[in-house]
Amino acid sequence: MMPAPVILLKEGTDTSQGIPQLISNINACQVIAEAVRTTLGPRGMDKLMVDNRGKATISNDGATILKLLDVVHPAAKTLVDIARSQDAEVGDGTTSVTLLAAEFLKQLKPYVEEGLHPQTIIRAFRTATNLAVNKIKEIAVSVKKDDKQEQRQLLEKCAATALNSKLIAGQKDFFSKMVVDAVISLDELMSLKMIGIKKVQGGALEDSQLISGVAFKKTFSYAGFEMQPKRYENPKIALLNVELELKAEKDNAEVRVKSVEDYQAIVDAEWDILYDKLEKIYQSGAKVVLSKLPIGDVATQYFADRDLFCAGRVQEEDLKRTMMACGGSIQTSVGALTDSVLGQCELFEEVQVGGERYNFFKGCPKAKTCTIILRGGAEQFTEETERSLHDAIMIVRRAIKNDTIVAGGGAIEMELSKYLRDYSRTIPGKQQLLIGAYAKALEVIPRQLCDNAGFDATNILNKLRAKHAQGGMWCGVDINKEDIADNFAACVWEPSIVRINALTAASEAACLILSVDETIKNPRSSVDGPMGGAGRGRGRGRPHAH
Repeated sequence: MMPAPVILLKEGTDTSQGIPQLISNINACQVIAEAVRTTLGPRGMDKLMVDNRGKATISNDGATILKLLDVVHPAAKTLVDIARSQDAEVGDGTTSVTLLAAEFLKQLKPYVEEGLHPQTIIRAFRTATNLAVNKIKEIAVSVKKDDKQEQRQLLEKCAATALNSKLIAGQKDFFSKMVVDAVISLDELMSLKMIGIKKVQGGALEDSQLISGVAFKKTFSYAGFEMQPKRYENPKIALLNVELELKAEKDNAEVRVKSVEDYQAIVDAEWDILYDKLEKIYQSGAKVVLSKLPIGDVATQYFADRDLFCAGRVQEEDLKRTMMACGGSIQTSVGALTDSVLGQCELFEEVQVGGERYNFFKGCPKAKTCTIILRGGAEQFTEETERSLHDAIMIVRRAIKNDTIVAGGGAIEMELSKYLRDYSRTIPGKQQLLIGAYAKALEVIPRQLCDNAGFDATNILNKLRAKHAQGGMWCGVDINKEDIADNFAACVWEPSIVRINALTAASEAACLILSVDETIKNPRSSVDGPMGGAGRGRGRGRPHAH
């Protein structure tokens, strides 16, 4: 008599386990890497993604591409996550992280198929990563912080390396200077929010400018606005969170009046309250009035008659940046407008930039903030420029905080590969093979750089291996001459933290995927996931089906 089979999981549950499951996870990660493989390096191509609303995005940034690809495979999502974490942590190197993780898995696939236990592999990988990270720390070159000139040159080189692989590589000198200026003007914390990036269509890329201070788009204005002066020197600035207009009564209050005079008194009181506020602002000596809430037409006219400039409905972050730059604080009432709460700057003016008008605050005493105004033709182009600058800004921030650098262009990977290969020959057992596989996987970066530029990868990698074996520590791919070169001398530099982060994240992801041996999928989630909970009762504001 056959024993009845034990049914543990709900019917239709999809479980897959063992080696085939591991292999399928590894294959899924290869597919993800294929998507971003060709974007690596200065000769990398860009991807055009169109979302379900038909909005097109052109990007070269690994993290942006993976974010826009809606990845459903559970194991492959890990790669998307490491690309995002690399983007958040150091800003650049997102494509390299994904490639490295996928390449690690690819090199390990034969060992997994032969039945080598995943834990053995993971142990070897942890060892190899530690060795590699220590080696980077050992050979990274430290930069003197005391010499401002030298530090500045280093930061510009790092920014230029980050911009090399982007759409705006042609203007990298122009933008790397701008990015370094922007980051140097920040305070110790170097908060990214303090660098505002505004995009204005039209004009050439070179028309982009950096304003040390604040710039924001002219807000919606009422009649009387054009009569206000558009330029002040050394004005005081009032930052308000107050509505300056006649309000319709919000609450349904009922006021019974017996005579017209009583009604008139109520109306007068409203006007008096408004005029009282305006008078207080005028008496405070402020010349520029910015408010987060609307400033009505009466107030606009009143300020215009008294030579004040006002802007209502200013976005909150712009208002905060103005506060950081010009001092002062945002007031919620006009009762206490003393000098201590008013901001100040050397020059306020309204300037036409392209088709838009911008309000500029320049020469701010406390300026720990700056604004980059980007110009460019197509909207997608300026957006991609903004993403590229974001990468460069992050890299410069990292380089200021961690002052060690390594050579890019595949040089550091080849050096680590050689070091680990030599090390693997000194140890017995399976670890030798696995660390050798790790070393081989590191070569994916220079190989991909060659492939993307259309060079003969095998030929160049052989030259590089030979050079590194002879002690040419910083030799990497030279894109311009289709050869190898000393990338440290060629100023292809990046902060060592970028590489350390990339290696640790990639090997962690590889270990994570290796340690999964079973996937259990709930049948319900795959069937009515996209339905959006239809038929679960109507209590969620859905119309009744009559």
